[in-house]
Amino acid sequence: MCGIVGYVGEKQALEIVVAGLRRLEYRGYDSAGVAVVADRELHTRKKAGKLANLEVLLGTDPLPGSTIGIGHTRWATHGVPNDLNAHPHTSADGRVAIIHNGIIENFAELRDDLIANGVPITSDTDSEVVAHLLAAALPVHDGDLPEAMRSVCRLLEGAFTLVAINADQPDLVVGARRNSPLVVGVGDGENFMASDVSAFIAHTREAIELGQDQVVVLTRDSVTVTDFFGEPAPVTPFTVTWDASAAEKGGYDLFMLKEIAEQPKAVADTLLGRIDRSGSLQLDDMRLSDAELRAVSKVIIIACGTAYHAGMVAKYAIEHWTRIPCEVELASEFRYRDPIVDPRTLIIAISQSGETMDTLMAMRHAREQGAKVLAICNTQGATIPRESDAALYTYAGPEIAVASTKAFLTQIVACYLVALYLAQVRGNKFPDEIRAIIAELADMPSLVDLVLDTAEPVRRLAHLFADARSVLFIGRHVGFPVALEGALKLKELAYMHAEGFAAGELKHGPIALIEDGLPVIVVAPSPRGRSVLHEKIVSNIQEVRARGAVTIVIAEEGDEAVAAYADHIIRVPQCPTLMQPLVSTVPLQVFACEMATVKGHDVDQPRNLAKSVTVE
Repeated sequence: MCGIVGYVGEKQALEIVVAGLRRLEYRGYDSAGVAVVADRELHTRKKAGKLANLEVLLGTDPLPGSTIGIGHTRWATHGVPNDLNAHPHTSADGRVAIIHNGIIENFAELRDDLIANGVPITSDTDSEVVAHLLAAALPVHDGDLPEAMRSVCRLLEGAFTLVAINADQPDLVVGARRNSPLVVGVGDGENFMASDVSAFIAHTREAIELGQDQVVVLTRDSVTVTDFFGEPAPVTPFTVTWDASAAEKGGYDLFMLKEIAEQPKAVADTLLGRIDRSGSLQLDDMRLSDAELRAVSKVIIIACGTAYHAGMVAKYAIEHWTRIPCEVELASEFRYRDPIVDPRTLIIAISQSGETMDTLMAMRHAREQGAKVLAICNTQGATIPRESDAALYTYAGPEIAVASTKAFLTQIVACYLVALYLAQVRGNKFPDEIRAIIAELADMPSLVDLVLDTAEPVRRLAHLFADARSVLFIGRHVGFPVALEGALKLKELAYMHAEGFAAGELKHGPIALIEDGLPVIVVAPSPRGRSVLHEKIVSNIQEVRARGAVTIVIAEEGDEAVAAYADHIIRVPQCPTLMQPLVSTVPLQVFACEMATVKGHDVDQPRNLAKSVTVE
């Protein structure tokens, strides 16, 4: 979750590190800090609150010039957000500084040992113990920071990314990772490490994936990777396919507004190059054989948050097109209920970052039972696709706003591609049928564009209901997960009570929540594709309206049957039933974004949330 940056080269490190932190501020937001080595002395500055607070401090209390430095933006796990708990943490002698992402599960035991040996502990964090352990290990290893890091990592339990510098070795930065993201950027006379490539993309697109339990040593001219025992480790270089401008706001007031507007392109890019010369569907990193896919008897989708809702949408398509039973599981619950998984189970793990810890651990549990794993991810070089048997990348580009928008749409599209690929391999659909569905998907960017062009009434509705205490969302079939996603966006951004329900469940309890003036947003299915469900949703609208609710209905063009029962109607273009989530979700994103703006909230960085949840 935290943002991590390290640099060694020929330029002023502080400028590069702070710029990198600015790009990573969406990952952690409750404090920030930096450390540099100058004239063989360690210098640190850190401050609670936004990165801007640190920048003010650096203006009034500047650091000396240096060509080596590390920086951190924190999302608190141990210890309240304050100056003392901010990173970097330093050893008692002030010679070693570390930054940390993750949770060190055995830190209490390690801290007690340090205290027993007279080491002063000054913060409430689990991270500080690493600085003291490194300082203690250095004399044992002749002052060599890389070897000290390897020995300390062997003591640690849990998930961690660590980056350290040593005043006595002013020409290197050392990093380590276990179950937490760390990527290396390779430059010319300079090298970088960060928790996300966006931190260094302005300087280089050449990067290296770091594997599990590895230590990396950077000098300005070299990158050395070993395991925790010092054995050379294989590295996988890759080239980042987007540039720095993709992570800038591009004239929009908010990253979220920019990312909502980028959804047509993101969907189109995710579809690019999926049909080969023979007309068959192809996936970019499919390492599962046709025989393995034909043997699949059950699909389980594991994901969290917005990605879980994408998986719920995908279930309808997978079962409809392939006739394979499909379950959708919250990754955080999956491995704790003793799931029934075997070698004929295909796990689809969905994660925008590819580092979501709950999803990663659930995936590993499934692999231990012999299941095959296919990852859907937006981040090259991430842990989840790297540890999977196959991967399908969503080419959405960087998503900076914490609340996910374009990732959701591209995850649905990617899931649909997987479903069609399974149908192709297993013979459930003829090639012309698959091409027809791909053609329908290819029409979606223009339809999403149309929704965006007609979104102004949705913004006005957000102003109209800004004082509402609660908003309910209802839907049926694929409209149900869309309702859940709409409610989640309102919770994340507007900090208000919002709940999504399957409309058929209203009479089984939730209708008790209906009161005069309560806004109820209804995702109406098409009267063409699901006429029976459409009739039922009209009844649901009448039920809540009769009890005083104000109904806001998302309905396709030409659907006049709902008009008589809608206090407000949001029109979306006509499209096939399984494609409807790609258009009906967009007004709900706009509504939540505008509602948060009206309330004066930080839309891009909502309170208590981080972009990538890398701890369980």
